[in-house]
Amino acid sequence: MDERLLKKCVGLPVPKWDLEHRLSTDLPVSPDIWDTGTVFKINATYMDVTEPSLLEKHWFITGVFLAFIFIGIGPYVYWLTNVRYPYAGGVAGDIFAAFISLVFATIVWKLGRGLFFGLSYRPIRFHRETRKLYAIRARRFFAKSGQGDVVWEAPWTAESLFCLHKEVTQFNTVYHIRHYTVDEKGNVTRVFSIGREWVGAVEVELALAQWNYWCKYMNDGPNNLPKPLLFHTQNETPRESFLFSLYGVGMRAPVLWRVIMMPFILVFTAMRIFANATCRAPVWPEAVEKISTLAPQDPYAEPRPGTPVGWAETVLAQRRGDYPNDPKGTIDGWSGEPDGRLHAAAWLTSPGR
Repeated sequence: MDERLLKKCVGLPVPKWDLEHRLSTDLPVSPDIWDTGTVFKINATYMDVTEPSLLEKHWFITGVFLAFIFIGIGPYVYWLTNVRYPYAGGVAGDIFAAFISLVFATIVWKLGRGLFFGLSYRPIRFHRETRKLYAIRARRFFAKSGQGDVVWEAPWTAESLFCLHKEVTQFNTVYHIRHYTVDEKGNVTRVFSIGREWVGAVEVELALAQWNYWCKYMNDGPNNLPKPLLFHTQNETPRESFLFSLYGVGMRAPVLWRVIMMPFILVFTAMRIFANATCRAPVWPEAVEKISTLAPQDPYAEPRPGTPVGWAETVLAQRRGDYPNDPKGTIDGWSGEPDGRLHAAAWLTSPGR
């Protein structure tokens, strides 16, 4: 989901479904604990994770690019009708051509902001010492010295409003984890999503395990935390752009399906590369950088030299046996349903279980 669509929630009460599916910051929500591909870096002080649009942005970039091309449809149609049907010209034809172009220009302007000439990625920092989340939201073009990019803060407390959100689309049902900030009337003032999207009820098990992963880090630290699925690169190369696009059509999709989709995958790859070329890396405000200084020889600081970074290096390291394949863990002392999938299915209908 494009994060900008979350703005429709601002000024309204938190959706009922979200309130019914709140996520506790101090109690596990499932028997499993693992990362599902959301981590940039981790250490004893903080952990930087992704936001959902990082994994899906090539879809939106391609849509914006097509809309940009279609801006010319209005004048083209006008010219074509004028040639074939001279009586179709005049003021009405001018208005029709301008209207078509204006529609697509509006789409490009609204959806293109942030994807082009913005930030190549927007990390969300889980900070253990301040008990807060720091989420980079947008590029600041005229920042003062030390100001950095636009950052929102969210407290990590039992009262904090974290939820599993459900979005029903014409293609499927997707879930992602949100944080809401509300005013004294209970209306949303800020909202952002964390991590990635999970598709269909069958993947809610993964979402709950992911939430346990972040909670374990914030509450107990990185000790005994399973390795992340991978460490995402903060400097996306063309090879990584290709793999983002390839895995975007299905992490475990059959080879035949990937071959059929290859023309689209190559277009997505080109669009990611082009958009990233217009963007820059995020800049943390000086105040956040000061509180994020690592202790010398932090034993938990990853990725370190020798640790694979990105899809390509991680897959190769797994084949060599140098990095665990799909590392997972379980919650100590869990007393509920031990099967994560069965628990997730029950939790969807009765979150308090």
